Amino acid sequence: MARPDKAAAVAELKELFENAPAAVLTEYRGLTVAQLKELRRGLGENASYAVVKNTLTAIAAKEAGIEALEGQLTGPSAIAFVTGEPSEAAKVLRDFAKANPQLVIKGGYFEGNAMTAEDITKLADLESREVLLAKAAGAMKASMYNAAYMFTAPLVNAARTVDALREKQGGEAAAEDA
Repeated sequence: MARPDKAAAVAELKELFENAPAAVLTEYRGLTVAQLKELRRGLGENASYAVVKNTLTAIAAKEAGIEALEGQLTGPSAIAFVTGEPSEAAKVLRDFAKANPQLVIKGGYFEGNAMTAEDITKLADLESREVLLAKAAGAMKASMYNAAYMFTAPLVNAARTVDALREKQGGEAAAEDA
């Protein structure tokens, strides 16, 4: 029979897995408590960073239906449970790993799909959701502007032609009067 403290830890991890659409598995061997605190602060509200026991984490992941971490839970492990923007959390982890080589990004998952360390680096290279949405909106606005211009161009040209004809007729009438 499982000990109550271990059962509670598994239940807590399972809840974190179920509530987080993404998670990044890291190895933190060699990092100080101050460095881990700095990393947690850097992640802010986007993610929670927790040092985990591998066997309990494997049980919790299996209960939550997440198979992406199988085989990766070795050595001292910590998981960033991403609840905010995944690309922002991945950027913080990537930048922290560059500054502190002791932090090793092993892999993770995003919306149930397994991710390698390279995938997480690619995710970190993406711009934030808001920037991508703004770019898409700008592209749509530009195409709508171009469409509106295409529809109004023949009318504008016709109006200019009519004005030119009126001017020409006005100039011929003034020449006849003189």
